[in-house]
Order: sequence, then structure tokens, then C-alpha cells
Amino acid sequence: MKKLIAQIMKFGVVGVIAFAIDYGLLALLTEAFGVNYLVSATVSFTVSVVFNYVASMRYVFRHKEGMSRRREFVIFVVLSVIGLAINNLCMWAGVELLGVHYLIVKIFATAVVMVWNFVTRKIFLDAGDEPGEILSDIE
Repeated sequence: MKKLIAQIMKFGVVGVIAFAIDYGLLALLTEAFGVNYLVSATVSFTVSVVFNYVASMRYVFRHKEGMSRRREFVIFVVLSVIGLAINNLCMWAGVELLGVHYLIVKIFATAVVMVWNFVTRKIFLDAGDEPGEILSDIE
């Protein structure tokens, strides 16, 4: 359990930095350059994913023995693209359906995607646990 908590804390630190990149770039592109918020959200999310991959695979998750870095990156990108879809769906629904300001919606969307990212990366990319130990760490 201690290992899982430490890993979640490291994930949180990486996540805060990735969020600052994502949120800052979103606001900059939308406010300073007049880019549509969904386009800005896609660009900013993509830039933050690159940082997140490097930092997460270096400091948070352990590389799986026998998995090539190329395959690891492809899995990371696929999971991130799904996260991007979740992010943009939350952004669209919050802004267009609920009428909430896009920068406020982004905070909620980030929280939702953060849970997705941790759980799926833990399952598919982390070698820190043997199969079956993931659930026992949570209990």
C-alpha cells in the first residue's frame, strides 16, 4: 500500500506540472490568439502529453521488461488519445450544454482524465506489480 501511495504522489507531482502546461497553453492560445477553445484544448493537451510521457515513464511507472519503448509509447499515446476524447467531451459538454466558462470546465475535465490516466497506465504500462497485485495494493 505504501508503494501505491508513493506512486500516486509522484503521479500527482507530474500531473500538476502537466496541468500547468496544459492549462497555461489553453488560456494563452484562446485568450491571446483567439483560437477556438476546443482547438486550444487539443493542442495544449497534446503538448502536455509529451511532457507527461517522459516524466511518467521516468519517475512514476517502471518499464515493463520485454516491452519495447516503441510499444510502450504507442500504448501511452493510445491511452492519451482516449483521454483527449474524454477531455474534449467534458469541455464541450461543460461549455456548450452547461454554459460554464471553459477555464473552469478544464479543471473538472482534468480531474476526470487524471483518474483515467493513472488507472490505465498502471494496468497497461507499469511493471511495478505482478498481475493480480494491483487490486491487492488498493485493498
